Amino acid sequence: MLIASNHRSFIDSVVITLVAPRSVSFLAKAEYFTGRGFRGRVSRAFFSGIGAIPVVRGAGSAAQDALDSGLRVLDAGGAFAIYPEGTRSLDGRIYRGRTGVAWLALTSGAVVIPVALTGTQDLQPVGARLPRIRPVTVEFGTPLDLSSHGSADSGRARRRATDEIMAAIQAMSG
Repeated sequence: MLIASNHRSFIDSVVITLVAPRSVSFLAKAEYFTGRGFRGRVSRAFFSGIGAIPVVRGAGSAAQDALDSGLRVLDAGGAFAIYPEGTRSLDGRIYRGRTGVAWLALTSGAVVIPVALTGTQDLQPVGARLPRIRPVTVEFGTPLDLSSHGSADSGRARRRATDEIMAAIQAMSG
C-alpha cells in the first residue's frame, strides 16, 4: 500500500504513523539520524522508532535512491508514505506533484491511498520546536489503481497517474 499525502508540517509523518491502520514507513532527511550527543540519540531513536528511512538530499542519485527504498518496502508487502509535492507547502496550496509517486505505484503495482491532512500546520507551525494542541483531520481516500495509465517507463503515464493522485488529494483537502 502506497500512501500519498499533502504535506503541511514537520509533524505530518508522525500524525500519519499514529492514525494509519498499519505500520507505515516514510522518508526522512539523513540529518535526523546522524546528530551527536543526547539530542542526536533522541532524534535517531525517534525516527527509527516510527519507521523513517534516512535519505541523503541533494546528491545526484538521491531521488532515485529514495524511491528505491520505498520500492523495497512495497515489494516486501509494507506500507510506504510519500509526499508527491516533494516538500512542505508553506501557503497551504496543493502544488503539482512530482512523478516519483507514480513511478512507485506503477513499478510495484501497489494501490495508492490518497490522504488529506488539515490542521497540522497549526499543530506544529514552521519553526516551532514543540507541537501545540490543535485539531487535526486526517482523511484517507478511496484506493486508486493506477495501472490503466500504462508502464512506469512512460513519462506520460507517470504524469497522468501523478495528476490523478494530486486531484484526489486536492478534492479531499479543499
